[in-house]
Amino acid sequence: MHTTSSPVFLIGYRGTGKTSVARELAARLKCDWLDADDVIEQRAGKSIAEIFGDDGEAAFRDLEAAVIEELSSRAGSIVALGGGAVLRVSNRSAIRSAGPVVWLTASVDSIVARLAADEATASRRPNLTSTGGRTEIEKLLNQRMPLYRECATLIVNTEGKTVAQVADEIAARL
Repeated sequence: MHTTSSPVFLIGYRGTGKTSVARELAARLKCDWLDADDVIEQRAGKSIAEIFGDDGEAAFRDLEAAVIEELSSRAGSIVALGGGAVLRVSNRSAIRSAGPVVWLTASVDSIVARLAADEATASRRPNLTSTGGRTEIEKLLNQRMPLYRECATLIVNTEGKTVAQVADEIAARL
């Protein structure tokens, strides 16, 4: 089992369960957990959708990079990262060198269904392409999968599993 001497990062596309699993895994490992997107929103004083709308994606990615750098030195925490956190080389380097990186995966169908069921998605998370929906998910997954793979020290498929089952699997494999 993982010791809490370093952070554990959860990466993956939105809707793969990073925040829910972080909360559950932290309870099992008796440590703190954070959602990097929550930290970004607190620092900015507005939602991610508002940051994108008011300041643009580049400004959001700058805030995200600063938060990731800070959280990389937070020993003993489970950290859920935003789906695009792996886009910057500096972020990938920071999380890989800081601690285990767990990539949560799910099918496009599952991601579409999970996002549709999440009330916060529309108000908090902006579309990242002009199309949105399934087309956006497929496009961005194809772009990001090699980056997730590059970072991951552990890959966990969340298909057909409860949050508790995913957290148990991660805890057993760390």
